[in-house]
Amino acid sequence: MTGAIPTGQAPSTADFVRRATTRLSFDLPTDLFADGYAVRPGDHVAEGLVAGETLTRAKAAAVLVPVVDHRSEATVLLTERVATLRAHSGQIAFPGGRIDPGDASPLAAALREAWEEVGLVAEQVTPLGYLPPYLIGTGYLVVPTVALVRPPLRLRLNPDEVAEAFEVPLAFLMDPRNHRRQSRDFGGTLRSFIAMPYAERNIWGATAGMLHSLHRQLYAS
Repeated sequence: MTGAIPTGQAPSTADFVRRATTRLSFDLPTDLFADGYAVRPGDHVAEGLVAGETLTRAKAAAVLVPVVDHRSEATVLLTERVATLRAHSGQIAFPGGRIDPGDASPLAAALREAWEEVGLVAEQVTPLGYLPPYLIGTGYLVVPTVALVRPPLRLRLNPDEVAEAFEVPLAFLMDPRNHRRQSRDFGGTLRSFIAMPYAERNIWGATAGMLHSLHRQLYAS
């Protein structure tokens, strides 16, 4: 058995949880945010960074990958960042941000950020495990926390950070036929990245890369 989703079949929430709890964990490298951390292979390599390259002063961040259990189908909760932000303005993102000194773990940071950005209460969230850390071009090393969210969602968006919150079917995001390679020029450097266009939205860059990582971890092998 390869673990791949049969063609035309949506991943059930129960199967998703089983795979996540079996294949993910909350173990992280002890040197994760220390100088000299060696970049592991991952989607960041497609963004022009080299596996094995040593990091210096990586900025610690965490995001929540919230899979909402609607029983009939699971969805992933995403946000659109406001256009006035200095970094990543207008982009599609997961709730998340810097890991503060007072955060006990990347999980704690992700839950705090989800509450601050969209009003998602921790009591509705069941953490399932971490995806591999993801390095983005702005120097942040991001730890994605995969979690199951119990509806109903009563979101309260922070207008300084979030323009909109919306959901995309997990089945769409976990279908590799929807994972496309695109390229853009960033400051004179041509970079390749994953994109998952959905309706009028273009999910790309680090967010799409982490979703691609989720597919690879749970379904691709």
